[in-house]
Amino acid sequence: MKIFYSAASPFVRKTMIVADELGVVDRIERLPAAASPVNRDRNIIPFNPLGQVPTFITDDEQVLFDSKVICEYLNTTFKGKLFGDDNTRFKLLTDHAVADGAIAASLLVRYELLARPEALRWDEWLEGQTDKITTALQYFEDKAQELYDRIDIVTITLACAFDYLDFRLPDYNWQKRFPGLKAWYDKFSVRESIAKTKPQ
Repeated sequence: MKIFYSAASPFVRKTMIVADELGVVDRIERLPAAASPVNRDRNIIPFNPLGQVPTFITDDEQVLFDSKVICEYLNTTFKGKLFGDDNTRFKLLTDHAVADGAIAASLLVRYELLARPEALRWDEWLEGQTDKITTALQYFEDKAQELYDRIDIVTITLACAFDYLDFRLPDYNWQKRFPGLKAWYDKFSVRESIAKTKPQ
């Protein structure tokens, strides 16, 4: 198996944490990538027309993207339980979509601040995407007690969301805004698959 890889990508990180939890991370070859919304990595495009990471190549040369698809493939192929069972699957998928949306909004804020010239930045866009992060995390803050003693696609994705905010948007200060989530994450973040993949 192979993956077009960028250590700074929270979506790549989510995929690698899933692989680690399933015991197969050492079977995945990492292909260096430099995906960007402006200067696109032309090495990825023959495999993925969107030119984005993660892009994953299975042992039988099937190409998969994006992270949601790759994580489901890994969980199904290696008999994991990270997406719940018949009774919990769709609830987990829904919560996964919310956590993924928080990451996507964080990336859009980052791109607006990094890639767009300051004179052309759109304040209302930044406010809207930041508000999306806030409402998504408030959704989980309201039920933070449900996150304890779990390892699944939702808790993994939340870990990636929090560490990406710390890494790229530290002024957002999610820990102060969401004390219930902070208390949970202080315990969850010591898990080996989480701690060793924290972006730096």
